Amino acid sequence: MPFIPHTEEDIAEMLASIGAKSIEDLFDEIPKELVSGELTGVPPGLSELEITRLMMERANKDGFYQNFIGSGAYEHHIPAAVWQITTRGEFYSSYTPYQAEASQGTLQLLYEYQSMMASLTGMDVSNASMYDGATALAEAALMAVRSHKTSRKILIPKTVHPIYRQVVRAIVSNQKIEVVELPFDTKTGQIDPASLTKTDFGDFAALVIPQPNFFGVLEQVDALTDWAQSKNAFAIGVVNPTALAMLTPPGEWGSKGADIAVGEGQPLGIPLSSGGPYFGFMACKNELVRQMPGRIIGRTTDLDGKEGFVLTLQAREQHIRRSKATSNICTNQGLMVTAATIYMSLIGPEGLRRIAAQSHASTLELVEQLEKISGVKKTFSGPVFHEAALTLPKSTADVLTKLKQQGILGGFDLQSYYPELGNAVLVCATETKTANDLQNYANVMKQVLG
Repeated sequence: MPFIPHTEEDIAEMLASIGAKSIEDLFDEIPKELVSGELTGVPPGLSELEITRLMMERANKDGFYQNFIGSGAYEHHIPAAVWQITTRGEFYSSYTPYQAEASQGTLQLLYEYQSMMASLTGMDVSNASMYDGATALAEAALMAVRSHKTSRKILIPKTVHPIYRQVVRAIVSNQKIEVVELPFDTKTGQIDPASLTKTDFGDFAALVIPQPNFFGVLEQVDALTDWAQSKNAFAIGVVNPTALAMLTPPGEWGSKGADIAVGEGQPLGIPLSSGGPYFGFMACKNELVRQMPGRIIGRTTDLDGKEGFVLTLQAREQHIRRSKATSNICTNQGLMVTAATIYMSLIGPEGLRRIAAQSHASTLELVEQLEKISGVKKTFSGPVFHEAALTLPKSTADVLTKLKQQGILGGFDLQSYYPELGNAVLVCATETKTANDLQNYANVMKQVLG
Protein backbone atom coordinates (compact mmCIF):
# COMPACT_ATOMS: atom_id res chain seq x y z
CA MET A 1 0.00 0.00 0.00
CA PRO A 2 1.12 3.58 -0.62
CA PHE A 3 2.75 5.60 2.13
CA ILE A 4 0.27 8.01 3.73
CA PRO A 5 1.89 10.77 5.83
CA HIS A 6 0.48 11.83 9.16
CA THR A 7 -1.99 14.68 9.12
CA GLU A 8 -1.54 17.72 11.34
CA GLU A 9 -4.30 16.33 13.56
CA ASP A 10 -2.45 13.01 13.89
CA ILE A 11 0.75 14.78 14.89
CA ALA A 12 -1.02 17.00 17.45
CA GLU A 13 -2.73 13.98 19.00
CA MET A 14 0.55 12.05 19.32
CA LEU A 15 2.38 15.03 20.85
CA ALA A 16 -0.44 15.59 23.36
CA SER A 17 -0.32 11.96 24.43
CA ILE A 18 3.35 12.30 25.47
CA GLY A 19 3.06 15.80 26.86
CA ALA A 20 5.11 17.59 24.18
CA LYS A 21 4.11 20.90 22.62
CA SER A 22 6.00 20.46 19.32
CA ILE A 23 8.21 18.05 17.44
CA GLU A 24 11.19 20.33 18.25
CA ASP A 25 10.66 19.54 21.94
CA LEU A 26 11.68 15.96 21.19
CA PHE A 27 15.19 17.15 20.39
CA ASP A 28 15.71 19.63 23.22
CA GLU A 29 18.71 17.67 24.53
CA ILE A 30 20.75 18.75 21.49
CA PRO A 31 22.96 21.77 22.43
CA LYS A 32 21.83 24.95 20.66
CA GLU A 33 25.29 25.56 19.18
CA LEU A 34 24.99 22.29 17.26
CA VAL A 35 21.67 23.16 15.67
CA SER A 36 22.26 24.36 12.12
CA GLY A 37 19.01 26.20 11.65
CA GLU A 38 17.83 26.86 8.13
CA LEU A 39 19.66 25.01 5.36
CA THR A 40 20.57 28.07 3.35
CA GLY A 41 22.96 26.15 1.13
CA VAL A 42 20.25 23.88 -0.21
CA PRO A 43 18.61 25.32 -3.35
CA PRO A 44 14.86 25.46 -3.72
CA GLY A 45 13.05 22.47 -5.19
CA LEU A 46 13.10 21.97 -8.96
CA SER A 47 10.68 20.38 -11.37
CA GLU A 48 11.43 16.99 -12.94
CA LEU A 49 12.37 18.69 -16.21
CA GLU A 50 14.68 21.15 -14.47
CA ILE A 51 16.45 18.53 -12.35
CA THR A 52 16.93 16.27 -15.39
CA ARG A 53 18.58 19.11 -17.29
CA LEU A 54 20.75 20.00 -14.30
CA MET A 55 22.01 16.44 -13.95
CA MET A 56 22.74 16.19 -17.67
CA GLU A 57 24.76 19.40 -17.51
CA ARG A 58 26.78 18.05 -14.60
CA ALA A 59 27.32 14.73 -16.37
CA ASN A 60 28.66 16.59 -19.40
CA LYS A 61 31.17 18.39 -17.18
CA ASP A 62 32.55 15.01 -16.10
CA GLY A 63 33.29 14.28 -19.74
CA PHE A 64 33.19 11.07 -21.74
CA TYR A 65 36.33 8.99 -21.88
CA GLN A 66 37.65 6.11 -23.91
CA ASN A 67 38.44 3.54 -21.23
CA PHE A 68 41.52 1.28 -21.54
CA ILE A 69 42.08 0.53 -17.85
CA GLY A 70 40.81 -2.99 -17.08
CA SER A 71 42.78 -4.26 -14.04
CA GLY A 72 39.96 -6.34 -12.60
CA ALA A 73 36.92 -4.34 -13.77
CA TYR A 74 36.11 -4.55 -17.48
CA GLU A 75 34.01 -2.59 -19.92
CA HIS A 76 31.90 -5.00 -21.97
CA HIS A 77 28.77 -4.45 -24.03
CA ILE A 78 25.67 -5.30 -22.02
CA PRO A 79 22.51 -6.04 -24.08
CA ALA A 80 19.69 -3.68 -23.11
CA ALA A 81 17.44 -6.63 -22.27
CA VAL A 82 19.69 -7.71 -19.38
CA TRP A 83 18.86 -4.90 -16.99
CA GLN A 84 15.36 -4.36 -18.36
CA ILE A 85 14.57 -7.87 -17.12
CA THR A 86 16.78 -7.73 -14.01
CA THR A 87 15.05 -4.62 -12.65
CA ARG A 88 11.56 -6.06 -12.95
CA GLY A 89 9.81 -6.24 -9.59
CA GLU A 90 10.06 -10.04 -9.50
CA PHE A 91 13.88 -9.86 -9.51
CA TYR A 92 14.70 -6.51 -7.93
CA SER A 93 16.25 -7.75 -4.70
CA SER A 94 19.77 -8.60 -3.59
CA TYR A 95 18.70 -11.13 -1.00
CA THR A 96 18.04 -14.83 -0.86
CA PRO A 97 14.56 -15.33 0.60
CA TYR A 98 14.30 -16.70 4.13
CA GLN A 99 11.41 -18.96 3.15
CA ALA A 100 13.38 -20.24 0.21
CA GLU A 101 11.02 -22.91 -1.19
CA ALA A 102 8.19 -20.35 -1.34
CA SER A 103 10.22 -18.43 -3.93
CA GLN A 104 10.48 -20.97 -6.72
CA GLY A 105 11.37 -18.38 -9.37
CA THR A 106 14.36 -17.12 -7.36
CA LEU A 107 15.55 -20.65 -6.66
CA GLN A 108 15.23 -21.64 -10.31
CA LEU A 109 17.29 -18.64 -11.39
CA LEU A 110 20.02 -19.43 -8.86
CA TYR A 111 19.98 -23.07 -9.97
CA GLU A 112 20.45 -22.01 -13.59
CA TYR A 113 23.26 -19.65 -12.53
CA GLN A 114 25.04 -22.44 -10.63
CA SER A 115 24.69 -24.77 -13.60
CA MET A 116 26.20 -22.18 -15.95
CA MET A 117 29.12 -21.37 -13.63
CA ALA A 118 29.89 -25.04 -13.00
CA SER A 119 29.94 -25.60 -16.76
CA LEU A 120 32.06 -22.49 -17.40
CA THR A 121 34.66 -23.41 -14.75
CA GLY A 122 34.59 -27.15 -15.44
CA MET A 123 33.96 -27.82 -11.73
CA ASP A 124 31.49 -30.19 -10.07
CA VAL A 125 29.45 -27.66 -8.13
CA SER A 126 29.00 -23.89 -7.80
CA ASN A 127 27.47 -21.86 -4.99
CA ALA A 128 25.05 -18.96 -5.38
CA SER A 129 27.74 -16.28 -5.36
CA MET A 130 29.92 -14.28 -2.98
CA TYR A 131 30.44 -10.58 -2.28
CA ASP A 132 33.16 -10.05 -4.91
CA GLY A 133 36.22 -11.71 -6.42
CA ALA A 134 38.59 -10.63 -3.65
CA THR A 135 36.49 -11.93 -0.75
CA ALA A 136 35.73 -15.09 -2.75
CA LEU A 137 39.47 -15.77 -2.84
CA ALA A 138 39.73 -15.17 0.90
CA GLU A 139 36.85 -17.60 1.49
CA ALA A 140 38.59 -20.14 -0.75
CA ALA A 141 41.74 -19.81 1.38
CA LEU A 142 39.73 -20.43 4.56
CA MET A 143 37.98 -23.33 2.87
CA ALA A 144 41.32 -24.89 1.89
CA VAL A 145 42.72 -24.54 5.43
CA ARG A 146 39.61 -26.16 6.94
CA SER A 147 39.82 -29.03 4.48
CA HIS A 148 43.59 -29.53 4.74
CA LYS A 149 43.49 -29.75 8.55
CA THR A 150 47.29 -29.89 9.11
CA SER A 151 48.55 -26.61 7.60
CA ARG A 152 47.57 -22.97 8.02
CA LYS A 153 49.73 -21.61 5.21
CA ILE A 154 48.63 -20.28 1.80
CA LEU A 155 50.95 -19.57 -1.14
CA ILE A 156 49.87 -16.58 -3.26
CA PRO A 157 51.90 -15.40 -6.26
CA LYS A 158 52.57 -11.67 -6.63
CA THR A 159 50.91 -11.98 -10.04
CA VAL A 160 47.54 -12.17 -8.24
CA HIS A 161 45.64 -8.86 -8.18
CA PRO A 162 47.28 -6.72 -5.44
CA ILE A 163 43.90 -5.76 -3.95
CA TYR A 164 42.92 -9.44 -3.79
CA ARG A 165 46.11 -10.14 -1.85
CA GLN A 166 45.37 -7.30 0.56
CA VAL A 167 41.83 -8.56 1.17
CA VAL A 168 43.02 -12.12 1.74
CA ARG A 169 45.55 -10.94 4.33
CA ALA A 170 42.95 -8.76 6.07
CA ILE A 171 40.47 -11.63 6.38
CA VAL A 172 42.74 -14.58 7.23
CA SER A 173 45.39 -12.90 9.39
CA ASN A 174 43.22 -12.86 12.52
CA GLN A 175 42.74 -16.59 12.11
CA LYS A 176 46.47 -17.21 12.33
CA ILE A 177 46.80 -18.20 8.69
CA GLU A 178 50.16 -17.45 7.11
CA VAL A 179 50.16 -15.92 3.62
CA VAL A 180 53.40 -16.43 1.66
CA GLU A 181 53.83 -14.34 -1.50
CA LEU A 182 55.73 -15.90 -4.40
CA PRO A 183 57.95 -13.79 -6.70
CA PHE A 184 57.45 -13.83 -10.45
CA ASP A 185 59.81 -13.93 -13.40
CA THR A 186 60.29 -10.30 -14.44
CA LYS A 187 60.99 -11.38 -18.02
CA THR A 188 57.91 -13.52 -18.65
CA GLY A 189 55.54 -12.04 -16.05
CA GLN A 190 54.74 -15.58 -14.88
CA ILE A 191 55.38 -17.81 -11.93
CA ASP A 192 58.14 -20.22 -12.93
CA PRO A 193 57.02 -23.73 -11.84
CA ALA A 194 60.63 -24.89 -11.84
CA SER A 195 61.58 -22.25 -9.26
CA LEU A 196 58.98 -23.62 -6.83
CA THR A 197 60.72 -26.98 -6.69
CA LYS A 198 63.91 -25.27 -5.48
CA THR A 199 62.28 -23.80 -2.36
CA ASP A 200 61.20 -25.66 0.75
CA PHE A 201 57.83 -24.15 1.72
CA GLY A 202 57.14 -26.80 4.30
CA ASP A 203 53.58 -28.00 4.70
CA PHE A 204 51.05 -25.67 3.04
CA ALA A 205 47.30 -25.86 2.49
CA ALA A 206 46.90 -24.35 -0.96
CA LEU A 207 48.52 -22.61 -3.92
CA VAL A 208 46.61 -19.77 -5.59
CA ILE A 209 46.87 -19.81 -9.40
CA PRO A 210 45.61 -16.78 -11.40
CA GLN A 211 44.57 -17.27 -15.03
CA PRO A 212 45.18 -14.85 -16.60
CA ASN A 213 47.20 -13.13 -13.94
CA PHE A 214 47.00 -9.45 -12.99
CA PHE A 215 49.36 -8.51 -15.86
CA GLY A 216 47.12 -10.30 -18.34
CA VAL A 217 49.81 -12.97 -18.75
CA LEU A 218 48.79 -16.63 -18.95
CA GLU A 219 50.29 -18.80 -16.23
CA GLN A 220 51.50 -22.38 -16.69
CA VAL A 221 48.44 -23.66 -14.88
CA ASP A 222 48.90 -27.36 -15.59
CA ALA A 223 52.38 -27.50 -14.08
CA LEU A 224 51.40 -25.32 -11.12
CA THR A 225 48.30 -27.40 -10.34
CA ASP A 226 50.18 -30.70 -10.50
CA TRP A 227 52.98 -29.31 -8.30
CA ALA A 228 50.56 -28.10 -5.61
CA GLN A 229 48.66 -31.37 -5.53
CA SER A 230 51.91 -33.35 -5.42
CA LYS A 231 52.62 -31.51 -2.16
CA ASN A 232 49.25 -32.64 -0.74
CA ALA A 233 47.92 -29.11 -1.12
CA PHE A 234 44.87 -27.69 -2.88
CA ALA A 235 45.00 -25.72 -6.12
CA ILE A 236 42.83 -22.57 -6.08
CA GLY A 237 42.21 -21.01 -9.50
CA VAL A 238 41.45 -17.28 -9.77
CA VAL A 239 39.93 -16.85 -13.20
CA ASN A 240 38.32 -14.31 -15.51
CA PRO A 241 34.91 -15.71 -16.60
CA THR A 242 35.14 -14.16 -20.07
CA ALA A 243 38.55 -15.74 -20.65
CA LEU A 244 37.12 -19.16 -19.77
CA ALA A 245 35.19 -19.09 -23.05
CA MET A 246 38.54 -19.66 -24.78
CA LEU A 247 40.96 -20.97 -22.16
CA THR A 248 41.09 -24.36 -20.45
CA PRO A 249 38.71 -24.27 -17.45
CA PRO A 250 40.16 -24.83 -13.94
CA GLY A 251 38.42 -28.19 -13.67
CA GLU A 252 40.73 -29.48 -16.42
CA TRP A 253 44.04 -28.04 -15.19
CA GLY A 254 46.81 -30.57 -14.73
CA SER A 255 46.13 -34.26 -14.30
CA LYS A 256 43.31 -33.88 -11.74
CA GLY A 257 41.96 -30.35 -12.21
CA ALA A 258 41.97 -27.45 -9.74
CA ASP A 259 40.19 -28.04 -6.44
CA ILE A 260 38.53 -24.63 -6.09
CA ALA A 261 37.82 -21.91 -8.67
CA VAL A 262 36.91 -18.31 -7.79
CA GLY A 263 36.78 -14.99 -9.55
CA GLU A 264 34.96 -11.72 -10.16
CA GLY A 265 31.64 -11.96 -12.00
CA GLN A 266 31.53 -8.30 -13.08
CA PRO A 267 32.39 -9.03 -16.75
CA LEU A 268 29.11 -10.99 -17.02
CA GLY A 269 26.68 -8.14 -17.54
CA ILE A 270 27.55 -5.86 -14.62
CA PRO A 271 28.29 -2.22 -15.60
CA LEU A 272 31.22 -0.16 -14.37
CA SER A 273 29.37 1.69 -11.62
CA SER A 274 31.99 3.70 -9.75
CA GLY A 275 33.28 0.63 -7.96
CA GLY A 276 30.37 -1.74 -7.63
CA PRO A 277 28.37 -3.57 -6.54
CA TYR A 278 29.99 -6.65 -8.05
CA PHE A 279 29.75 -10.34 -7.17
CA GLY A 280 32.18 -13.19 -6.69
CA PHE A 281 31.74 -16.73 -7.91
CA MET A 282 33.02 -19.94 -6.37
CA ALA A 283 33.03 -23.51 -7.63
CA CYS A 284 34.74 -26.63 -6.33
CA LYS A 285 35.04 -30.40 -6.49
CA ASN A 286 32.35 -32.55 -4.89
CA GLU A 287 34.69 -33.61 -2.10
CA LEU A 288 34.87 -30.05 -0.79
CA VAL A 289 31.20 -29.12 -1.06
CA ARG A 290 30.59 -29.35 2.70
CA GLN A 291 33.24 -26.70 3.28
CA MET A 292 31.84 -24.32 0.68
CA PRO A 293 30.27 -21.12 2.08
CA GLY A 294 27.08 -19.62 0.76
CA ARG A 295 24.13 -21.48 -0.76
CA ILE A 296 23.57 -24.36 -3.15
CA ILE A 297 20.23 -24.78 -4.91
CA GLY A 298 19.03 -28.22 -6.02
CA ARG A 299 16.29 -29.51 -8.34
CA THR A 300 13.88 -32.19 -7.19
CA THR A 301 10.27 -33.35 -7.48
CA ASP A 302 7.46 -32.92 -4.97
CA LEU A 303 4.96 -35.49 -3.70
CA ASP A 304 2.87 -34.98 -6.84
CA GLY A 305 5.85 -35.61 -9.09
CA LYS A 306 6.10 -31.95 -10.12
CA GLU A 307 9.55 -30.42 -10.63
CA GLY A 308 10.64 -27.97 -7.97
CA PHE A 309 13.72 -26.28 -6.53
CA VAL A 310 15.03 -26.40 -2.97
CA LEU A 311 17.74 -24.81 -0.86
CA THR A 312 19.87 -27.95 -0.70
CA LEU A 313 22.82 -26.68 1.28
CA GLN A 314 23.75 -23.47 3.07
CA ALA A 315 26.14 -22.32 5.74
CA ARG A 316 24.77 -21.64 9.20
CA GLU A 317 25.48 -17.92 9.09
CA GLN A 318 21.87 -16.98 9.77
CA HIS A 319 20.72 -19.96 11.77
CA ILE A 320 21.16 -21.84 15.00
CA ARG A 321 24.73 -22.92 15.92
CA ARG A 322 26.18 -20.01 13.98
CA SER A 323 29.51 -20.57 15.72
CA LYS A 324 29.99 -23.60 13.48
CA ALA A 325 29.23 -21.69 10.28
CA THR A 326 31.78 -21.92 7.46
CA SER A 327 31.27 -18.25 6.69
CA ASN A 328 29.36 -15.15 7.71
CA ILE A 329 28.26 -14.12 4.24
CA CYS A 330 24.76 -12.85 4.85
CA THR A 331 23.83 -11.76 1.32
CA ASN A 332 24.85 -13.26 -1.95
CA GLN A 333 24.65 -10.28 -4.33
CA GLY A 334 21.57 -11.91 -5.83
CA LEU A 335 20.65 -8.96 -8.04
CA MET A 336 24.06 -9.06 -9.73
CA VAL A 337 23.76 -12.82 -10.11
CA THR A 338 20.37 -12.33 -11.73
CA ALA A 339 21.89 -9.97 -14.28
CA ALA A 340 24.78 -12.37 -14.94
CA THR A 341 22.40 -15.29 -15.46
CA ILE A 342 20.30 -13.32 -17.93
CA TYR A 343 23.47 -12.07 -19.65
CA MET A 344 24.87 -15.58 -20.09
CA SER A 345 21.48 -16.86 -21.28
CA LEU A 346 21.23 -14.16 -23.93
CA ILE A 347 24.87 -14.27 -25.03
CA GLY A 348 25.20 -18.05 -25.01
CA PRO A 349 28.44 -20.07 -25.22
CA GLU A 350 29.26 -18.97 -28.76
CA GLY A 351 28.53 -15.32 -27.99
CA LEU A 352 30.82 -15.40 -24.97
CA ARG A 353 33.54 -17.03 -27.08
CA ARG A 354 33.23 -14.27 -29.68
CA ILE A 355 33.45 -11.58 -27.00
CA ALA A 356 36.57 -13.20 -25.58
CA ALA A 357 38.13 -13.58 -29.04
CA GLN A 358 37.39 -9.98 -30.01
CA SER A 359 38.72 -8.67 -26.69
CA HIS A 360 41.90 -10.66 -27.18
CA ALA A 361 42.30 -9.46 -30.76
CA SER A 362 41.69 -5.83 -29.75
CA THR A 363 44.33 -6.00 -27.02
CA LEU A 364 46.90 -7.52 -29.38
CA GLU A 365 46.16 -4.85 -32.00
CA LEU A 366 46.48 -2.07 -29.41
CA VAL A 367 49.80 -3.42 -28.15
CA GLU A 368 51.09 -3.76 -31.71
CA GLN A 369 50.22 -0.15 -32.53
CA LEU A 370 51.68 1.22 -29.29
CA GLU A 371 54.92 -0.73 -29.75
CA LYS A 372 55.49 1.18 -32.98
CA ILE A 373 56.01 4.31 -30.86
CA SER A 374 59.63 4.94 -29.94
CA GLY A 375 60.42 3.83 -26.38
CA VAL A 376 57.24 1.77 -25.88
CA LYS A 377 57.69 -1.97 -25.45
CA LYS A 378 55.97 -4.97 -23.88
CA THR A 379 57.02 -5.43 -20.28
CA PHE A 380 56.73 -9.22 -20.36
CA SER A 381 57.33 -11.89 -22.98
CA GLY A 382 54.64 -14.29 -21.75
CA PRO A 383 51.42 -14.82 -23.77
CA VAL A 384 48.58 -12.51 -22.79
CA PHE A 385 44.82 -12.33 -22.80
CA HIS A 386 42.58 -9.33 -22.37
CA GLU A 387 45.27 -6.90 -21.20
CA ALA A 388 49.01 -6.37 -21.32
CA ALA A 389 51.74 -4.45 -19.49
CA LEU A 390 53.77 -1.88 -21.44
CA THR A 391 56.94 -0.06 -20.44
CA LEU A 392 57.00 3.67 -21.30
CA PRO A 393 59.97 6.00 -21.84
CA LYS A 394 58.46 8.67 -19.54
CA SER A 395 56.76 8.86 -16.16
CA THR A 396 53.64 6.70 -16.26
CA ALA A 397 51.68 9.05 -14.03
CA ASP A 398 52.46 12.07 -16.25
CA VAL A 399 51.59 10.16 -19.41
CA LEU A 400 48.25 8.96 -18.01
CA THR A 401 47.40 12.50 -16.86
CA LYS A 402 48.04 13.91 -20.33
CA LEU A 403 46.06 11.09 -21.96
CA LYS A 404 43.11 11.86 -19.67
CA GLN A 405 43.24 15.49 -20.75
CA GLN A 406 42.70 14.18 -24.28
CA GLY A 407 39.70 12.07 -23.25
CA ILE A 408 41.53 8.77 -22.85
CA LEU A 409 41.82 6.69 -19.68
CA GLY A 410 45.05 5.11 -20.81
CA GLY A 411 45.51 2.27 -18.34
CA PHE A 412 46.55 1.34 -14.82
CA ASP A 413 49.80 2.67 -13.37
CA LEU A 414 51.69 -0.41 -12.19
CA GLN A 415 54.23 1.65 -10.26
CA SER A 416 51.89 1.98 -7.30
CA TYR A 417 52.05 -1.77 -6.60
CA TYR A 418 55.06 -2.93 -8.63
CA PRO A 419 57.71 -0.19 -8.38
CA GLU A 420 60.35 -2.65 -9.57
CA LEU A 421 58.77 -2.53 -13.05
CA GLY A 422 59.58 1.16 -13.52
CA ASN A 423 57.38 3.18 -15.88
CA ALA A 424 54.92 0.40 -16.64
CA VAL A 425 51.25 0.68 -17.50
CA LEU A 426 48.59 -2.02 -17.80
CA VAL A 427 46.34 -1.52 -20.84
CA CYS A 428 43.14 -3.33 -21.77
CA ALA A 429 40.92 -3.37 -24.84
CA THR A 430 37.63 -5.26 -25.05
CA GLU A 431 35.07 -5.86 -27.79
CA THR A 432 33.73 -2.34 -27.12
CA LYS A 433 36.75 -0.74 -28.82
CA THR A 434 36.71 -0.13 -32.57
CA ALA A 435 39.70 0.08 -34.90
CA ASN A 436 39.33 3.87 -34.81
CA ASP A 437 39.43 3.84 -30.99
CA LEU A 438 42.68 1.88 -31.01
CA GLN A 439 44.22 4.12 -33.66
CA ASN A 440 43.17 7.24 -31.79
CA TYR A 441 44.79 5.96 -28.59
CA ALA A 442 48.03 5.23 -30.44
CA ASN A 443 48.03 8.66 -32.11
CA VAL A 444 47.45 10.51 -28.84
CA MET A 445 50.06 8.39 -27.04
CA LYS A 446 52.57 9.30 -29.76
CA GLN A 447 51.81 13.01 -29.26
CA VAL A 448 52.11 12.73 -25.48
CA LEU A 449 55.47 10.96 -25.66
CA GLY A 450 56.74 13.55 -28.13
